[in-house]
Amino acid sequence: MTQKELLYIEDAIGHESNIIAICEDIISKLENMDLVNFLESEVKKHKSMKKKLMNMLEVKCDEWSNFND
Repeated sequence: MTQKELLYIEDAIGHESNIIAICEDIISKLENMDLVNFLESEVKKHKSMKKKLMNMLEVKCDEWSNFND
């Protein structure tokens, strides 16, 4: 994986974190349970995507660590 690709993944993780924070903030202000339920499902999706991206970085870090040993 190139440095540019790693930077892209780090940027994507940041975007996912921002989306999660925005959705959670909106959820705290909503009264309509249909909207709350919808946004909660979106938060779940974005947390899952963030975890996948973080796992990709972790795998790369492990590969580099093993390479440098």
